This record gives sequence, C-alpha cells and structure tokens, in this order.
Amino acid sequence: MTASSAEELRKEGNELFKCGDYEGALTAYTQALSLGATPQDQAILHRNRAACHLKLEDYSKAESEASKAIEKDGGDVKALYRRSQALEKLGRLDQAVLDLKRCVSLEPKNKVFQESLRNIGGQIQEKVRYMSSTDAKVEQMFQILLDPKEKGTEKKQKASQNLVVLAREDAGAEKIFRSNGVQLLQRLLDTGETDLMLAALRTLVGICSEHQSRTVATLSVLGTRRVVSILGVENQAVSLAACHLLQVMFDALKEGVKKGFRGKEGAIIVDPARELKVLISNLLELLTEIGVSGQGRDNALTLLIKMVPRKSPKDPNNSLTLWVIDQGLKKILEVGGSVPEAAGELTVTANSRMSASILLSKLFDDLKCDAERENFHRLCENYIRSWFEGQGLAGKLRAIQTVSCLLQGPCDAGNRALELSGVMESVIALCASEQEEEQLVAVEALIHAAGKAKRASFITANGVALLKDLYKGSERDSIRIRALVGLCKLGSAGGTDFSMKQFAEGSTLKLAKQCRKWLCNDQIDAGTRRWAVEGLAYLTFDADVKEEFVEDEAALKALFQLSRSEERSVLFAVGSALVNCTNSYDYEEPDPKMVELAKYAKQHVPEQHPKDKPSFVRARVKKLLAAGVVSAMTCMVKTESPVLTNSCRELLSRVFLALVEEVEDRGTVVAQGGGKALLPLALEGTDVGQTKAAQALAKLTITSNPEMTFPGERIYEVVRPLVSLLHLSCSGLQNFEALMALTNLAGISERLRQKILKEKAVPMIEGYMFEEHEMIRRAATECMCNLAMSKEVQDLFEAQGNDRLKLLVLYSGEDDELLRRAAAGGLAMLTSMRPSLCSRIPQVTTHWLEILQALLLSPNPELQHRGTVVVLNMMESSKEIASTLMESEVLEILSVLAKGEESPVTRAAAACLEKAVEYRLIQPNQDGE
Repeated sequence: MTASSAEELRKEGNELFKCGDYEGALTAYTQALSLGATPQDQAILHRNRAACHLKLEDYSKAESEASKAIEKDGGDVKALYRRSQALEKLGRLDQAVLDLKRCVSLEPKNKVFQESLRNIGGQIQEKVRYMSSTDAKVEQMFQILLDPKEKGTEKKQKASQNLVVLAREDAGAEKIFRSNGVQLLQRLLDTGETDLMLAALRTLVGICSEHQSRTVATLSVLGTRRVVSILGVENQAVSLAACHLLQVMFDALKEGVKKGFRGKEGAIIVDPARELKVLISNLLELLTEIGVSGQGRDNALTLLIKMVPRKSPKDPNNSLTLWVIDQGLKKILEVGGSVPEAAGELTVTANSRMSASILLSKLFDDLKCDAERENFHRLCENYIRSWFEGQGLAGKLRAIQTVSCLLQGPCDAGNRALELSGVMESVIALCASEQEEEQLVAVEALIHAAGKAKRASFITANGVALLKDLYKGSERDSIRIRALVGLCKLGSAGGTDFSMKQFAEGSTLKLAKQCRKWLCNDQIDAGTRRWAVEGLAYLTFDADVKEEFVEDEAALKALFQLSRSEERSVLFAVGSALVNCTNSYDYEEPDPKMVELAKYAKQHVPEQHPKDKPSFVRARVKKLLAAGVVSAMTCMVKTESPVLTNSCRELLSRVFLALVEEVEDRGTVVAQGGGKALLPLALEGTDVGQTKAAQALAKLTITSNPEMTFPGERIYEVVRPLVSLLHLSCSGLQNFEALMALTNLAGISERLRQKILKEKAVPMIEGYMFEEHEMIRRAATECMCNLAMSKEVQDLFEAQGNDRLKLLVLYSGEDDELLRRAAAGGLAMLTSMRPSLCSRIPQVTTHWLEILQALLLSPNPELQHRGTVVVLNMMESSKEIASTLMESEVLEILSVLAKGEESPVTRAAAACLEKAVEYRLIQPNQDGE
C-alpha cells in the first residue's frame, strides 16, 4: 500500500477511461483513493471519478465527486467545469453559472469555458421567459378545457394532461393557484364530465400536496361539503380520485396541527385542527346519506380508518378518536348494520360492512382507559337496543347485523352486545326463518358468535342441530355454505389440541371436502365462495385436513385466485388457513415434568397431532411453494384495502417466515417477489408481525446475494428491520441471524455501512460481542470487523479510555477458530487504517506477544496471514515496537514463514524482515536473505 501503487492505479484508471470502460476506471480510482493519497492526488482522483459519473449519466454522483475535488483544491478548474456540467444536467442552472464564471476567471482565454457560459446563459433566459409565460399557458389551458366547442377533442385531453403535470411541481402548482386556478377548477368539476373532473381533482392534488395554506384556501373556495360529496358519485375513477385528494388535504392539515400555525403562514390561515374536524364531520355525514354509491361509502370509511386513530400509542393525544366516537359512532354502526337488499337500506358493497368493522376496531383499540371503553360499550348497546326493542322484525335484523359487525371488529363490544336480553335467542330463532335474507343475517351472526369458547359451547348445545338441518335441508347454496362454516368453526373449537375433538372421527374431513368443493366452483359468486375459505381457516387446525388440502392443487389454485379478486374480505381467512398449513402459529413444547404433574393432578394436557411433526410441515411447505403461494401472498401485501389489517399482515409475516425456514427454499421465495413483499410487512403492523417479517428478511440476506434479492434502493430499506432484531426483547436466534445479515450488508458498500451506523446499531453490536453464547459473540465480532471499514467506527477504536481494541486482541487468542479469524481480521484492518493503534496493542494486555505468536504459528493459513499483516503494520508504525518484536521468538517464526512457498503469508513475513533490516535491527546473511 504505497504511493507508487496509488499512482499505478490512477494510470490504469486513465487507460480504462480512454478505452470507454468507465465502470472499470471508477473502480481503479476508488482503490487508489483508499491507499492514502496526498490531498492533491485525492483532488485528481475525485475529479476523475466525476468524469466517469458524467459518462455514466449519474449526475448527482458526478456533482458530489467534483465538490470533493474542489474541497481539496479550490483552484481545480477541471473539477469546477465538471461540476458545472453535472449541475446543468440536474437543472440547477444558477449554480452551474457560478462554477463556469469561476472557470473563466481562472482561464480567461479558454474558449470551451466561454462557449459553455454563453450556452447556459441562453438556457437561463429561456427558462425565465418560460416561467413568465406560464401564467398565459395556464389561462390558455383553462380556456380550452372550459370551451364547450372543444368537447371530447384531443386538444382538450392534452390540455388536461399538461395541467396535471404542471401542478406536480411546487412552482407550477403555485402558478395555477395564483392564476385564480381553484375557481376555474371548480367550474371543471361542475361540468360533470368524467375526464374534466379527473383532471381537476388530480390538479388539486398537486396544489394541496404538503401545503396547508393552499389546502385551507382550496377548501374555502370549493367548500368542504362539495369536495366530500364527490366521493359519493357512481363513477369509480372519480370517487377514487376524490379519495386521494382528501387524503392529501388531510395530511397537509395534520402536518399543520403538529407544527402549530404561527409566523407568516399562520397569520393568513385558520386553525388547521378546526378544518380537520370539519373534514371528518363531513365524511361521517356522507356515511348515512341516501344516494351515495357503495364505492363512495367504502372510500369514506377507508379515509376515516387512515385519518382518525393515532399512528402510535406513544402519541398521548387520542382526542380525535373520542370526538369521532361521540359524533359518528352511530353512523358507522348504521353502515355496519345494514341488511343486504332490504327496503330503504343504504347502498353498500361486499366490503362495506367489513370496512366498518375495521374502523370500529381501530377506534376501540385507540382508547386509553376503562372509562373511555365503557362509554364505547354504552353507545353500542344503546344503539342495538334502539333497534331491537319496538322496531319489529326489521329492527331485530338490523340489531343482529350490528352485533355481527362488532364481533368482526371490537369483539369485546360484540360479546357484550350478545349478552343483551333476547339477542342470542333471536339469532337461534331466525335461523329457522323461511326468508333467505333473515336466515343469512342469523346464520352469519351465529358463526361470528362462535368465536369464544363459552359461546361455542352454548351454540354446540343449542345450535349444532339447527346448523346441520340448515346444511342438509336448505335448497339455497348461500345458506348451506354459511351453515357449513358454522359447523366448521364449532368443529375446530379445540384449536390445535388433538385430544379435544368436538365432532366424531372423520367429520372434519367431510366438512373440509365440501368446503373445497364450493371453493373450486367458479359458478358461485366470490362473496359466497369466501365462506368456503372461512370454513377451511377453522378446519385447518386439524392436521388431517391440512394434509388433504395441500394435496388438492385445484383447491389451492382457487384459493390463490380468490385472494387476488375484488373480494378483499377473504384476505384474513386465506392468511389463517396458510398459517395453519405451515404451523407458523406460536407453539411452545411443553416441559415433560410439568406434563407429568398435570396428568397426576388430572389436568387437561394439550396433544399435538402426529401429522404436525416437523417432517410433515416441511413437506406441506414444499407443496405450497410449488403451487405458487409466494406470488399470491405478494399480491395480498400490495392491496390498499383497509381489510389488510395489522393482524392480517402478521399472518402473512408468519407464513413468509415458515417458507424461508429451509435454505433451499429461499431462492424460490426471492424469485417470486418474496423479498419485496417482506419489506412493508417488516415496517408496518403488529410488533410480532414486524419481528417475524424482519427475521425472514434476515434469513434471505444471510444465504443470498443481498444486491440481487433487494435490488436498487430497496437494499437500504432492509437495514432498519434487521437492526430492530438486535433489541433485547428478541430471541437469541433472531439476534444471531440479524448480526449475520448485517455482516453481509456491511461488507458491500460504505453507503450501507453508513445506513447501519445511522440506525444506531453499533452500541447494540458491541453489546453482543460480550454475549456468552459463542455463535452470537462471533457473529457480532464479524459484523463489527466489517463496520470497521468506516471512519466513524475507526474513530471509536482510536478514542481514549475504551476497551474495544483490547477485546479484539484477546479474541484473537481464543480457542474458537472462527472468532479468532474475525477478531484478527478486524485487528489487521484497523492497524492498517489507523497506525496509531499499533502502539496501543502492547498496552492493552501483557499477553499480546503470545497472541501474535499463536496467530503466526497457526496451521490455518487465514489466521497466519492476518497475524503477519498485524505484525507488519506494527513494525511499520514505529522502530520501538519493531525492536520488541524482533527481540522475541517472532523473528524466528517470521524467518521460517518467509522461506515457505509463495503466498500472501510468505510475502508479508518477508516484508516484516525487510523492515527490520531497514531499521538495522537485523542483518541480512551472506546470501542476501
């Protein structure tokens, strides 16, 4: 690592650049930089790297490299010119001009600089002219759009597209806003034409995005009620565009509430918190308006799910949730309790009631104390009583449907509602109704009520016979399939406990066979087939059912197709069935001593099914992978429906972790998009779900090339989930796998190392270097050694008053060969990068010489090489240390090593002896050796 080698690399890079191999030239210049060149040489190398990036059209990096060169040498005219070229390409013309003016002042006669300055001056003038004419262009666009003669023309379509594109940039959005744009956009909305309404809504998104004052002004001009009402139109595309606009408006207002409204902007706008409540109040009103489309009602529920609950329990303020419960809980319950096809009912979709359940669940989970929860229960019970008592049969149906909605959402509230006088009895009675609509409501309520053990036992005693009669006797598939699901749910009440069977032997297999038959029948609508998946979600607790299910390719194919359909409410059931098939639920092996005690005390002991042993589970995983489970789950993760709840995400995370358990299966998971799907699961959802997804990411990162598994910028997103596995709350296996994965990432690039440092992982990694478990200790040491390539980590080792260096020296003498290799490698790197550490090695432990000698005498060539590099670095750092080394047995060992076959070890040993000769500590013999 000498100056001459740096010069050779630079020349090699120049030759490669001339040949057009810009990537190769970039690598050569980078290697030369790492060899400690002088500031002047560093400036040249950075300047050359900038030239490579310009050729490769990576203008951001070109600007960065040129700036580094200018920092080293402010008068580097080539670096200034290259930076100006990069800035020009990046559109930062004003900055590019400054660099060109500096170039001209340094070399006034340079015609290239003068010509470039003239060209860029012309571009700036053109840009000024363009910006000054933007007002005219905006006016022209609106004239075309509002001209009735231009209806349906290509000219009108192009004008609408240009308006949307202009609004995406803040400067363009400001121009439209200041050109009376909101009033003109209001006229476009009033036309009622789909294309014009979409153009107006998308332009308004650009105007309001991340700008609270423009958002408030827009709401003031258009009227909050007017904007919200667009959600309710029949046209699905317009409704979705309005939903996006309202989400952008909400985000802008929410940011204003966080920051407070003070200063210049605060003086011209009203309180954003008030505007938020007005917006949410209008959404709540929309839920129960007659004439609103089902799609619009779903979009309103989706917005409320995203807007209202706190993002994190750490936020102490849940006042918005409490306000929504007081103002709008009855309206949400009205949507959740709507009876399909009943006269005078609200228009809903197949997903509306599920969305209402999710919103209710989110609101309930956001409550902080018993008093708040009691108020929620009281409001729900009062609403159900108001319909159940004195409203006739229609009122009872609505009350029961509302109970079903609560059981699917905040089940505590649903279970309390079931305790209300007469509710459960009415459910049982209505199951025998002659009317299909009444039977549907009652059977669904019965199914949801069977969720709790005490309810299951009550229904087993009172309702099983009724469900069997419905299943066998009903002529309607919609009733039969629901009755079947009720039986499935009751049949699986024992969960995975093999000893607790509700039904006779073979009954669950018959039920599962019928569920699969309905699932595969594509003549039945998706809403009805969903219930077949619900049934399988319960029955797959039985291992016999799991085995038959994974063998049925047609059923698996139908399941995956249904998960991709518009019937989003099936996602949780699909996830539950897959969790059961892969045994990815939490299961702890019982302590044999405790089992014996339980048997002695005549306590029930859960039994595992023989077909739930690991070999059976592995075989089922293979069959699911072959059937395309990863592709189906990837599509499920991508859905933006509120049905993809945190609980649903947790189920998918569990399945992914089971799928990557075996090393040979990980390539299949990556090839089908599993790596990409795991990232959002690791960053959002329940704590358990995020941890499971992060562990699956760690397994993929350990055994595959991270740059291929997570291409592009995605690789940097992996770091945070992996670091989260280092927390003490995670298991030892999770800690170990995270350390191994981070070791791989830290060895790829400096940018990744910086990302790991930014996530504050170093203190945690250092902590695990003291772990008792040898594999965790070794993994932490390997990770730290890769991170030691970063300047910040080297500074930590060089800082006074710490034992980091001592730990590496001592670990270099441990019995664990892999730990020694990691520690010695880190020591070799650090002593190369920071020669000042060499003088501190003799101070950290009295055994330092023995440890070095043991490395040199190791039969392992890798340890020998690391040892000789450390010795060479120490000898080069000072004559005093070299003298101490040469006075010990190290001299004799190095003499023997230097005479071996040509290898890195012999070269390093020879270099040590040459240095000793140079210091006159030893004399060469007559042969010149």
